[in-house]
Formats: sequence, C-alpha cells, structure tokens
Amino acid sequence: MPIIVGQDTANTRKTVTAGDQSIAYYSIPAAQAAGLGDFSKLPAALKVVLENMLRFEDGKTVTVDDIKAFGTWAENGGQNPREIAYRPARVLMQDFTGVPAVVDLAAMRDGLVALGGDAEQINPLNPVDLVIDHSVMIDEFGNPRAFQMNVDREYERNLERYTFLKWGQKAFNNFRVVPPGTGICHQVNLEYLSQAVWTDTDQNGAEVAYPDTLVGTDSHTTMVNGMAVLGWGVGGIEAEAAMLGQPISMLIPEVIGFELTGEMVEGTTGTDLVLKVVELLRAKGVVGKFVEFYGAGLDHLPLADRATIANMAPEYGATCGFFPIDGETLRYMRTTGRDEARIALVEAYAKENGMWRDANYAPIYTDTLSLDMGTIVPAISGPKRPQDFVALTNAKAAFAQEMENTFKRPMGKEVPVEGEEYTLESGKVVIASITSCTNTSNPYVMIGAGLVARKAAALGLDRKPWVKTSLAPGSQVVSAYLEAAGLQEDLDKVGFNLVGYGCTTCIGNSGPLQPEISKAVNDGDLVATSVLSGNRNFEGRISPDVRANYLASPPLVVAYALAGTMDINLASDPIAQTPDGKDVYLRDIWPTTQEVAELVEQTVTREAFQTKYADVFKGDEKWQAVETTDAKTYDWPPASTYVQNPPYFQGMSKEPGVITNIQGAKVLAVLGDMITTDHISPAGSFKETTPAGQYLLDHDVPLREFNSYGSRRGNHEVMMRGTFANIRIKNEMLEGVEGGYTKDADGNQTSIFDAAMRYQETGTPLVIFGGVQYGAGSSRDWAAKGTALLGVKAVIAESFERIHRSNLVGMGVIPFEFTNGDSRKSLGLTGQESVSITGLDTIKPLEEVPCEITMADGTVKNIMIKCRIDTAIEIEYIEHGGVLHYVLRDLANKSVAAE
Repeated sequence: MPIIVGQDTANTRKTVTAGDQSIAYYSIPAAQAAGLGDFSKLPAALKVVLENMLRFEDGKTVTVDDIKAFGTWAENGGQNPREIAYRPARVLMQDFTGVPAVVDLAAMRDGLVALGGDAEQINPLNPVDLVIDHSVMIDEFGNPRAFQMNVDREYERNLERYTFLKWGQKAFNNFRVVPPGTGICHQVNLEYLSQAVWTDTDQNGAEVAYPDTLVGTDSHTTMVNGMAVLGWGVGGIEAEAAMLGQPISMLIPEVIGFELTGEMVEGTTGTDLVLKVVELLRAKGVVGKFVEFYGAGLDHLPLADRATIANMAPEYGATCGFFPIDGETLRYMRTTGRDEARIALVEAYAKENGMWRDANYAPIYTDTLSLDMGTIVPAISGPKRPQDFVALTNAKAAFAQEMENTFKRPMGKEVPVEGEEYTLESGKVVIASITSCTNTSNPYVMIGAGLVARKAAALGLDRKPWVKTSLAPGSQVVSAYLEAAGLQEDLDKVGFNLVGYGCTTCIGNSGPLQPEISKAVNDGDLVATSVLSGNRNFEGRISPDVRANYLASPPLVVAYALAGTMDINLASDPIAQTPDGKDVYLRDIWPTTQEVAELVEQTVTREAFQTKYADVFKGDEKWQAVETTDAKTYDWPPASTYVQNPPYFQGMSKEPGVITNIQGAKVLAVLGDMITTDHISPAGSFKETTPAGQYLLDHDVPLREFNSYGSRRGNHEVMMRGTFANIRIKNEMLEGVEGGYTKDADGNQTSIFDAAMRYQETGTPLVIFGGVQYGAGSSRDWAAKGTALLGVKAVIAESFERIHRSNLVGMGVIPFEFTNGDSRKSLGLTGQESVSITGLDTIKPLEEVPCEITMADGTVKNIMIKCRIDTAIEIEYIEHGGVLHYVLRDLANKSVAAE
C-alpha cells in the first residue's frame, strides 16, 4: 500500500542522489529556507519528528504551524510542548503483546460487521512485523538436548496461539510473522528489518525516502535507536491504532543531551556502561523525554554497545535513547548484510537533511549531562530495580546490606537439599542466564562470555550444581559466530548449552527449578538469587522461587555460575578451585579487550547475517505444518483457553458517550512507589490456587499445561484474574500481605479479582491509589486492559510512567495525579474511603479537578487532582470508551457515508 503524503504547501519536497539513485525526500533545509524556522540546531532525533511533519503536512492533522513549532523549540532552549500528530513508518510486535493485538483486530472485524461495515476495512495500513520470541520456556537445560526439547514443548503448549497468528498472517494485509526459534524481536529488528532510511512509493507512484521509524508493542523497541532508527514502545492498544492509520498524538518532547567522552578501559563491558547510564538518567529524571547521545566518545563506541544503551531506555525512564547516523552506523549496516545501495542512500540522506553526526555536530538540547567512559567499572544492578547500580567490588557488602535492610533475614542459615550433598543458604545463585535482547545482540560481550567459559573449562571448572544455567541468544547469528569461534563447545562444558532463541528468563520464562532446590528455598525461607544478562529484575518477574535478581554482563553471568553465590567479592576473592585445589580468581579467566576484538573481527561476518536471515519468514518444519483457514473473520473456538473473543466491542453503539463524573467510588487497592506493569499484570507462571489457576482447572486444564500469563494474553478471562496478581505486590489496605489481595466491601480479605466482580454486580465504580512512577517497566497493555475490565474508572497516583498512562487512556481509564504535595500517605488513606471526582463532564487536557474523599469515620477531605488526559484527542478517546472504540466507530461511520 502506498504511503499517503501531505500537500506540501511549504514546497519542501526535493531530490537526493546516492550513487545511481535519485529519490524524492522532504528537506529540512528547504523548510528553513522557506522561513518556517531555524532548524539547524535541532537534535537529530527531533529532526526525524520534524521530517514526519513535513511529509504529512495536510493543513488539517498536521499544519504549517506544527512545523514552525520546531523552530520555536530551538529558540526556547529546547522546549515547546505543542501537541502534534506523528505517524511512524511501521509497527513491531512480539507474541506476548502481539496475540492480544491480533485478537483485538479480529474482534474489531466482528464489531465492524455488527455495525454494518466491511470486515476487510480492518487491516493494517502500515507494515507490521510480529516476531514470536516470548514463548519458549526453559524446561530443559545443561545438556545437548535442551534446545530441541524446549522447542518441542513450546509447540505443545502454544499450538493454539500459533494457529491463530498464522490465520492473522493470511487474513490481514501488511502483516508478517517471524516464526519461533528465529530470535528476539529487537535483535531481528536491529540486524535485519531496520534500514535507517526507508523508501516507499507515494499515492502518486513516486519513490520517497524518509527516516525509518516505528513503534513496537514492547518497551525495548528503543534498542533500534542505536542504529538511528527512531522507535519506542507503546501498548498494543496504541499500536493497533497506529496500524489502522490513526496518528500518535504526542507533545513535542524535550531532548536531553548525554555527552559521552573518553574510552572504555580494560576489563569493562558495554553492560557496565549501560548500568551506569541507567543510574545517572534515573537520577536526572527523563520520563517522557528523548535522550540523545553525543560527544567524542561515540567515535570509540561500537554500534552493538550503542544498541545496549538504547535498549534500556525504559529502565532509565526515557521515551528513547537516540544515536545519530555516523560512520559507525554505516559500518554496522555493511557487516549485517544490508544492501550497498541502501547504505549509500543512508549516508547521502543523512548529510543532505542535517542528520549526520561528525566533529561539527553541536545541537541545542533541553539539558545535558556527561560521562567519561574511562571511569566505568565492572558492575551489577539489583536486587529489585535496574537503576540500583552496584560496583562489583562492593557487591558482597551490598548484598549483606540488602539482607539486613530489605529482606530482613539473617545470612548463613544453611538448609539441606534432599538427595544432594550440598546445602543452600541465602545468596546462593540458583539461576544464571545469558538471555535478553539487551546483551545477546552484542558480540563483544557474547564472545567475552565464551572466552570466560573457555578459560574456566581449561582449568577444570564447572557451574555449581545448584545453578540453573542457560544460553538463549537473540538470533541465530549469535550461534553462528560462537560456533565459528569454537566457543559454544566451551560454554557447553560449564552448563551454558543453547536452550532456545527468545527472551526466556528475562520475561519470566526461566522454567521450574529442580523440585528439591525449590522446596529447600521455600521451606527454609531463603533469599535465593538470580544473575541474568537482561534488562529487568523487578520483584516476582524472574522466578517465584527467587527474591533477589541481579543484572550483569554475560561474562559475569558465567563467573557467578562458577562461584554459585552472591556472598562473595568476585573482584578479589577466589571464585572456585581447580580439581587439584588451586584457587582461581576472576582475573585468571577474564579475557583481554584485544582477545575479544580479534575473535569478533574473525567470526562476526556479513556472510553469517545474510545466510541466517535468507529465509527468516519460512520457519522450521513445525511452523510450516501449522494449519489454519482462509476466513476473513475468526471462528473463535469456544473451548479455547488461549484465545477468546474479548468483550470490548460487543453491543457497541454507533455513537460515543460523554465523560461523566465519578461518584461514590470504592478503593480496590492502595499501592506504593514504582508499581511496575509486572506488578499490575505479571507475565510469568502462576499457581493453581490463584483465580487464574482456578479458572483453568475449572476448564479441565492440568497444572503442567498452565504455561504463563504472557502466553494466555489472548484470553481476557485469564488476564482479568491475573490483574494485580503479582506474588510480590503489596496492597497497603492489608498489613504484611503479599500478592493480589484486597478487602471487600465488608472489610474481609479476598482476591482483587473476586472483590472487583462483587463491586461490578452492585454497579460500584472503583479507583486505585498509587505512588510515584506508577506503571514503570514494560509496555504491557494488559496492565491497562485488566484494570479497565475490573471496573476501575480512575487511577490516582503521584506520577505515571509514559506508556502506562497512555495505555490507561487508551482503555478508557482516567489517570490523575495528586497535587499540592498530597499523597496517599499524607492523606492517611487506608482503602476504606469512598471517592468522588467532579468536573469531568467539561474536562480539558491537563486540567485540575476537585476530588472528594470520604474517610471511614465519615469525615471529608477535599483535594485537587490533575487529570492526565494530556491532549484533545485523548478526551475523545475517553468519550468513546477507548482508542479502539474511537477507530471502530470512525470506520463504521465512513462505511455508512460511502453507501
């Protein structure tokens, strides 16, 4: 389908020549010459957004005044929060978020037919790629059979979902699926899908070049910003709207400049650098902002390290962390097999349109900070948040402090493990996993991990027997270069056998621990630990048996598997002994920078990328054998516990409603600071005693087939029951209780789901109270969907993370922020209150409205709260009941008008 460009009243359409190509493009210098503003000092990240305005300027959705606002941004020192309509070039999905998105599209087809429209009106207008990467679980590990056994089990568990996705690939235009066992979506995106500069034909048949941009239904979509592709994570709801041609409503962002100077020193990795960056930017406060990296240090920073930094933008809170196009971008594109003509176009386009970084690159930023990479030291982060940076030299002392202050448990308590010769105690590492898009895309740390394994194996070392080890690369290319270097054999020797290509441990698919180890940990009330090369270590995410989770570089993951405990100074203590009793220190097995660089140069080749991605959409025999129908609407299987027709559009009217005041709402939960989307909607495993587990048992699903919340996101019945069900969430309405519990209307403890259903029976609206950074973490749309389906009408918190706020609005739930220093604590909220919010019938974006809180003793507190409906279009979304309802009604009305 052609790209529909605007009317170009500013006459900015020009031609760029690259080799023997001459292609139209929209010129920022031409816009400046036309008197629309001085754009010369805009950061490259913002120029990408400005180009989007030039290309889609139509006098309605995008106006000349929108373009001029970017000149005002520079004049005002990096600030002009004007609302704009932004259209990304494409959408990226993974299967955990992709399945419910395709469920919604299928349900929208049913809904449109019911409203008198044509089902095929529901079709992606922009290209959509869905990569199946979140489903593989580590059931088998530490042996040569692990990969095949985990793949076989994956298909057994997920065949219903895969059949549904294959139907979607047939039924919808512009929708491709990358089959299981290929890689992690962000790595496939970085290594293959992305082009830095995209080309397409417009509605007049002319070819147009423009920056490669995207949104993705995964928060780590930001990884591709390391290759100068502007992208960020959104919820599935917002992504579906973007697919269907709805522009993303956003404010022109502030851009924080992060200067990198110096060079990395011997013994440090890109992971150590990003953990420090996360710590600094979290302290700075960059929520809702772009971060652009600049400075002489970029001349010494490989693109793989840039991608690692860009990947963790959600962890430092930014919308994205962007690296402009430069010579390293071109080198990476060439190594990864991109076409030479495309590489020439990227260089010519970036230079013509002012997006090229060289020694003279000196834009204006809203604010800046700086880091000398020569000061970076080996580090880990944990035990609960990515920003909790711990220098490796201080890791042992820091863990002991966490045991005393956070976990409130003694060190040194030994618990026997049935049938084993060893004992367990708090601090023992029971999971060591090389996993996740963050690091397995980086050949420097992956080769480094392989060399640590080689040196350790040569000394006769092995993983400690209580450590569950795993290697889950982000793409098959990683396996190709590890095998070419002979390092996979060495990794196998210390337990890091290939377990699959996917997110695994990082998304909570770490699989079960040995039953005897699990029993010892839980019976002994121990603080077992995990070490993973991932980006997330939130409570309850990695494993239900693990309380402390640490992020580390792949080489350090191997080292901790050899040591088997956090109760060690890895930088100076012996980590293990050889079979003949000699102490081995980290320095004995740590590779030099030169050793790593030489092997990367020898084994990470253009040919490997071209070979592995030659048939990326074909899949293996198992995928090819998945059968589906050619129907345009989905025949929902009534007995399915994976895919169900959601209730969002059933019985929907053709006209929207109005926003009404909230009267006499009850409190479903009072939550603390940094409640993540993992707390609200967990992705991992669940027990038979939970409401979701009871639902599956009632539908004759045996416990071993429960799979995970993430894999069942196509079934709203499971996901409603899993909302606010994280095993570590603490509802302050209850004293000393963890898990998804609350008090019902009579003051009795019950599950959040059961309480919500009883309130729904009486027509009682619900509210949630929260602290700062409410909704941090993943772009998980089910955190908003579940909230809405439980009957929650408003969430009142001290502050919101960007994606979750947007998702709440997209599902018709209104987010509010406390003002004037008020908080749940200052107000003394217990959850026994009733809440009324007025002024909503005339609400304007970001307006403050009255909130009346009636306390349990009958006294009344009146406060003002800020409505976080941020833009005018978001008010319309709330009126319609959500963004998808808005789009569906718009399509239905257009269909009727056409008749």
